[in-house]
Amino acid sequence: VVDESELLTVPDGWKEPAFTREDNPKGLLEESSFATLFPKYREAYLKECWPLVQKALGEHYVNAALDLIEGSMTVTTTKKTFDPYAIIRARDLIKLLARSVPFEQAVRILQDDVACDIIKIGSLVRKRETFIKRRARLLGPKGSTLKALELLTNCYIMVQGNTVSALGPFSGLKEVRKVVLDTMKNVHPIYNIKTLMIKRELAKDPELRTQSWERFLPKFKRKNLKKRKEPKKKNTKKEYTPFPPPQPESQIDKELASGEYFLKERQKKRKQMEEIKAKQADAIKRRQEERNKAFIPPKEKPVVKTKKASTEKKIDIEAIKEKVKNAKKKKLGALPEEEVKLKMAADEKKKKKK
Repeated sequence: VVDESELLTVPDGWKEPAFTREDNPKGLLEESSFATLFPKYREAYLKECWPLVQKALGEHYVNAALDLIEGSMTVTTTKKTFDPYAIIRARDLIKLLARSVPFEQAVRILQDDVACDIIKIGSLVRKRETFIKRRARLLGPKGSTLKALELLTNCYIMVQGNTVSALGPFSGLKEVRKVVLDTMKNVHPIYNIKTLMIKRELAKDPELRTQSWERFLPKFKRKNLKKRKEPKKKNTKKEYTPFPPPQPESQIDKELASGEYFLKERQKKRKQMEEIKAKQADAIKRRQEERNKAFIPPKEKPVVKTKKASTEKKIDIEAIKEKVKNAKKKKLGALPEEEVKLKMAADEKKKKKK
């Protein structure tokens, strides 16, 4: 009984056999053609390398035409063309050439195990400044991030204008597209590169091929999300009541309530003047208090009396002098042999006495 996992996996080093004339001896019935426009700055380069393009496509019996007036490139099948997919590859070749990919790299698209992907990134970000910053982030300092991505995916990547052109194996193109789109969504490419490096190491282990890799892959969380600023004045909704608010009192109602309505005009004026004078007096008082603040002396810290040095412990000068004399008498280094013998004899006498 054959194991199911062995049926699903492709053996290492297996390649699909090349498509030959024997597979399609009668050729194609209809003529197919594709055309693409190229920018003005690519004209000089295309003019220079066009004979090489014609030669490469001629091997697959595909015609190529360059129109400098219109600014377009056209590829067409001939009666000798036997590979129906050759025209699709030729179309991709002229697309890559239009997107600033050098001929040496673009010509690889004619191989069976190489594909291409042109990722449009221009419309993924609203602000132009943000778009330029994120595109630069994809390149990295001195193109180091892009180089790391190329090495991990085995793809050639070209960042040009509003597009990213990638050329390489299908598995690598899938990873390149994910990294490019994530970068435009403000996910730094270094996170995806780290994941790709771990995947590359895991692929080397034959035991892990059939297992899930979720537990090994890092999970990155967004930490620097800015919290929404809360407004200073929060509008709290009042409870709904079906009754309308009470009618505000008019000036006459207020005057009637205070009894001011029945006063004479002269009395009203006098009252107003008194109120104004009271306000003025209050303002003058407050202003005077503010001015007087400058003349109020600050509170001083209480003076801490330092304790006198205690005269109880007097220095014994005579004792110090004695110590210095004894130190001078002592000889530095090892004792001479005679002194050592005398010392040993004295020690032995002491022991005998004991």
